[in-house]
Amino acid sequence: MDHLSFKTVSVNKANANKGWVVIDAGDNTLGRLSSQIANILRGKHKPSFTPNSDCGDSVIVINADKLRVTGKKMTEKIYVSHSGYPGGQKRKSMREVMEKSSTRVIEHAVRGMLPHNRLGREQFRSLFVYEGAEHPHQAQQPAAVDLTNL
Repeated sequence: MDHLSFKTVSVNKANANKGWVVIDAGDNTLGRLSSQIANILRGKHKPSFTPNSDCGDSVIVINADKLRVTGKKMTEKIYVSHSGYPGGQKRKSMREVMEKSSTRVIEHAVRGMLPHNRLGREQFRSLFVYEGAEHPHQAQQPAAVDLTNL
């Protein structure tokens, strides 16, 4: 009877098998790309997924400046920030944010798809977004991932 029983493995920080992944954001749409990145950061693509621990991989996103958006999002999507002072609310369109730094658009979208607690903040620290095709994480030997087969 022992061969039919399975033990549920609960992954924690000590035995999490974390790796590094490179994703090319060129010619991908923002929402589809961000949801796939959030799943990899959480570890939902692994059979040993544990919802209450950080068991996901570290993600490197390259070519963030070639990101595509559909419809009128470039002009009509508004990013709102607040300085904390009265009257300190600032509004910027997606075009203005992407002109300054196209990495912030991906980071903002992925952050909204992660849990809004300590675990989500810890998982978000594993995301590295770069505008060009180069990244400084060659020593980690990241594996290139094609998002169509996840």
